[in-house]
Amino acid sequence: MKIHRVKSGIVIEAEDQFYLLTNEDWDGFINRDEIYSQLSSQVQQLQPITDGRELLENELLPPIGSQEIWGAGVTYYRSRDARMEEAKDAGGGDFYQKVYHAERPEIFFKATPHRAAGHGQGIRIRKDSHWDVPEPELALCITSSGKIIGYTIGNDVSSRSIEGENPLYLPQAKTYDKSVAIGPCITLQEQFDYQEAEIALMISRGGERCFAGKERLTQMKRSPEELVAFLYRECSFPVGCLLLTGTGIVPDDDFTLQAGDRVDISIDGIGTLSNYVE
Repeated sequence: MKIHRVKSGIVIEAEDQFYLLTNEDWDGFINRDEIYSQLSSQVQQLQPITDGRELLENELLPPIGSQEIWGAGVTYYRSRDARMEEAKDAGGGDFYQKVYHAERPEIFFKATPHRAAGHGQGIRIRKDSHWDVPEPELALCITSSGKIIGYTIGNDVSSRSIEGENPLYLPQAKTYDKSVAIGPCITLQEQFDYQEAEIALMISRGGERCFAGKERLTQMKRSPEELVAFLYRECSFPVGCLLLTGTGIVPDDDFTLQAGDRVDISIDGIGTLSNYVE
């Protein structure tokens, strides 16, 4: 079962049928620990709509209301190596080796809702950066109680030049307008097994593929539940939050995003998140 946020309401996709819910508040709707069982019963009382795919084509919004977006870093071996390489000249390379093996993960604030882009919308790279990459990630949809109720796709756009200059510049490398994209929908937890899924990244420039990579989500060193437990230790989220779980796909060091690039991130069982660089 998938949940899509659209301009005219909320579209539920279940068994190749689409159901439109109007007059629903997204924050209250998504912040329910038992959302799957409740929706399973609810759709049995509804008539399916015939224009569901058209609604998703023309009215799709990012699956976020008032939720904050957070991120977790160095959760894949490939990410650890890349961060160590970019920060070695600044003397910070060992930090990433240590956090990869430490009990406490790296968790950071990524974005408020107004800084997030949805499927089909533009993302940005910083004007004061010369080395920028997309980071394709599995994103967790978490309720205020700390329960993972679903999954979506996230693109944690990052400035490697700024973070590599000094690891203390991480907030500037990560957090700015349109520095993250999420979508296209939320697949509910009961119908998604991240251990069986693969994430893929493709970047196109001028209509030609300039980078492609893929990774099994099982290569993530820490479990989603472990990351959520640390995030919720001393933080409360009245309407829940979204947590990006880190990336295992890192373009080569000589690659940087450019205006006009198209970024496609796909995860089995969720779909594809597509964005262009403004």
